[in-house]
Amino acid sequence: MFAGCGGLSEGFYRMGFKALAHVEIDHWACESLRARMRHYGYKNVDEEVIEHDITANDIIERIDGAVKGREIDIIIGGPPCQAYSTAGRVRDGKKMASDPRNYLFESYVRILEHYLPKFFVFENVTGLLSARVNGSPILPKVLNALGNKYKVIGNPDVLIHNTADYGVPQLRKRVIIMGVRNDIDKDVMQLYSDVVKTHWNPEVPAIQRIGRTQFVNVRQAIGDLPPVEPGDDASTANFTYPCDNDFLKRIGRSGIHPLMDHIARRHNDLDRERFQVMIHNQWSFGRLRREMPQYEHEHARVFDNSYVVQWWDLPSKTILAHIYKDGFQFIHPDEAQRRTFTVREAARIQSFPDDFEFKGSRGEKYKQIGNAVPPLFAEALAKSIKKNLEDLSL
Repeated sequence: MFAGCGGLSEGFYRMGFKALAHVEIDHWACESLRARMRHYGYKNVDEEVIEHDITANDIIERIDGAVKGREIDIIIGGPPCQAYSTAGRVRDGKKMASDPRNYLFESYVRILEHYLPKFFVFENVTGLLSARVNGSPILPKVLNALGNKYKVIGNPDVLIHNTADYGVPQLRKRVIIMGVRNDIDKDVMQLYSDVVKTHWNPEVPAIQRIGRTQFVNVRQAIGDLPPVEPGDDASTANFTYPCDNDFLKRIGRSGIHPLMDHIARRHNDLDRERFQVMIHNQWSFGRLRREMPQYEHEHARVFDNSYVVQWWDLPSKTILAHIYKDGFQFIHPDEAQRRTFTVREAARIQSFPDDFEFKGSRGEKYKQIGNAVPPLFAEALAKSIKKNLEDLSL
């Protein structure tokens, strides 16, 4: 459900799961879903990618047409999060409070209770934990609805995951609600216990780092990609992939393969100067504004994160859907290039495989990437679900 371009699906494909249907309303995300299904050898992609409003009366009928009576082990997905996001509430709290997207989870539940799979995975932003709609918290409503026929957990310490802990080169916290159907003899906590943290992120205390690998940083994620000037397209049919670190080995193949979507935005000269000074001095935008007021921006927001450099030796900050508008929060750390991330760099930071093809305009591609669940994090969830499904058949 709410499949987007298929980041969550990608993690499940990687663990051997077979997709029966995707529901998504955005046309270009659906085109990306279809392209990826074809990549994996699916034949009936036009039927199995349902480009339709999930609230429509005929949605279950359409899903039935794709599923064709096959057994469903799991439903995955997460409703659009704008109405729950703290950024959205800061921008326009009153409008967000009355946004109909607040209740899209009810469509998820309706479909879940129609098919009654063994397990489900429900993904959302951490703002879901504090969001209020018409004065009352939304989380209890979500948990009560999901918990009608499933065992669920509401403990925030269990629900919140940082994708950097799973080998994604990005600090990205998300809420994951998993459920076990009531008649199945399994503790839902087991699903969470089997989502294994393989890495530690910079915010983790030393005691919790033991036995885990250091986070994947920006250099490991994008350092091998060729330089590109703002406004240029460095995509090529023949790029020599080194795949010389563990992260790149997981998302790519060494050798000569196409490099897709390595397209950089244009920037004006003043912005490029701002980027260069910030990178050279390792300054935040706030520091730049204080130290060199000539670089103040007439439309600068109150926040100092209008322009953000993503540093070589750290994970990136959270890739946002907002990246399709300007990209200024994702400035490349190379002083010589003085630009924001290309589409492929943003995809790398989200841990999309290098052969993942995004459809649509450059802006549409950025939007799909920003809205996606990182595939390597999805893979960690899929490993747990696979293990627990196999336990049921023993």
